[in-house]
Amino acid sequence: MRLAGGWSDPAFRAVATQAMVLALVAGIIAFLAVNLIGNLEERSIRTGFGFLWQASGFEIGQSFIPYSASSTFAKALLVGLLNTLVVAILGIVLSTIVGTIVGVASLSRNPLVKPLATTYVELVRNVPLLLQLYVWYAVLTQMLPAASAAPQLLPGLYLAKSGLHFPILHSGAGLLFGALIAGAAAALAYVSWSRRRADLTGAPALLWPRAVLLLGPAIAALLFLAASTPFDVPEPTRFGFSGGGLVTPELTALLIGLSLYNAAFIAEILRAGIMSVSRSQSEAAASLGLSRAHTLRLVIMPQAMKVAVPPLASQYLNLAKNTSLAIAIGYPDLMSIGNTIINQTGQAIEVIAILMAVYLAMSLSISAFMNWYNARVALVGMK
Repeated sequence: MRLAGGWSDPAFRAVATQAMVLALVAGIIAFLAVNLIGNLEERSIRTGFGFLWQASGFEIGQSFIPYSASSTFAKALLVGLLNTLVVAILGIVLSTIVGTIVGVASLSRNPLVKPLATTYVELVRNVPLLLQLYVWYAVLTQMLPAASAAPQLLPGLYLAKSGLHFPILHSGAGLLFGALIAGAAAALAYVSWSRRRADLTGAPALLWPRAVLLLGPAIAALLFLAASTPFDVPEPTRFGFSGGGLVTPELTALLIGLSLYNAAFIAEILRAGIMSVSRSQSEAAASLGLSRAHTLRLVIMPQAMKVAVPPLASQYLNLAKNTSLAIAIGYPDLMSIGNTIINQTGQAIEVIAILMAVYLAMSLSISAFMNWYNARVALVGMK
C-alpha cells in the first residue's frame, strides 16, 4: 500500500483517520478509568472480585439448585443466571409455538379465526410489556384463592395465590435427566435417518415417531420412579402449603407475559414469511395431491423460515434481554439478585461488569445459534 502521497492520498487518509479515531477512543477510556479509580480511592470503596466468595446473607425465593443464606455471592449469581435462563429458554419455546399458531391463524379464511388472531396481535404488541407483566402478576396474586380454599386440579396439584403446588419425587432426578438426553439423541437420529430416506425415496418424515422417541424414555422413567419412589405431596394448611414443589406466581407471570408479548411479534414475522412464498408453490403441492396441512408443513413453512429467521433472531434476543424486567414483579432473576448484591456489598462496578458480560454472552450465544440455523436454511441463491 502506498502512503507517500500525504493527506491527498486516499490510502493515507483512511489509515490516518482510523488512527485518530482509535487514539480518541483510547483517550476517552483512559480518562474515564483514571477518574473512576480516583473517585473510588477518594471514597474508600474496595475493588476486586473477592467479595464473590463471601456469604450472601439473604434468601432467594425461587431457586433451581440448593441455596441458603450461608451460600456465597457467586452462588447467588449462579441461581439468578439459572432463573434467567429458564425463563429465556421456556419463553422462546412457548412464544414460538403460540406465535406460529397465531401467524397461521391470521391467514385463515375462517371469518372467526382470522379476526381473533389479528385482534390478539394488535392488542398485545401495542401495550407495553411492563404493564402486561403487572396485569398478569395481579391476576395470579389477587384473583386466585388462598391456600385454604385452593382447588385441587389433579391429585396433589393445587393452584393458589402462592403459586402452583405439585408433587415431587424424593429421588430419581438423574435417571429422568438421562432419559431426556437419550430421548433427544434418539429423536435426532431419527430425523437424520428420515431426511436421508426422503432424499432417496421422497417419502416425507412423520411427526409421531419423533414425539415417541423424544418423550417415550422420559415417560417410562417417570412411570418407573412413580411406582418405586414415594412422592412428596403438597398439603394445604391454614397458612399455606407444606411439602411438594412450587412454581411461584412471579415466575408464572413473567413467563406468560414474555411469551404472549413476543408471540404477537413472532406471529407477524411468520405471517410475512408465509406471504412471501409464491402462490404457485401451493398450487404445485395441490397438483401433487398434498393436503393443505401437508402443504403448509412440507412446502410453505420451510420456505417461509428462510425469510423469517433473521427477524426471529432479533425477537429472541429481545426476549432474552427483556427478562431483566422480572425485577418489577419480584422474580429473582440475574438482574434482581445483582441489584441486591450491590446494595449489600457496594461493589457496583464489579457486579455490573459481571451482569453485562453474562447478558452479552447470552445474546451472542442466541445470535450464533440463529446465524448457524439461518445459514443452514438459506436459499441457495442467497448464500
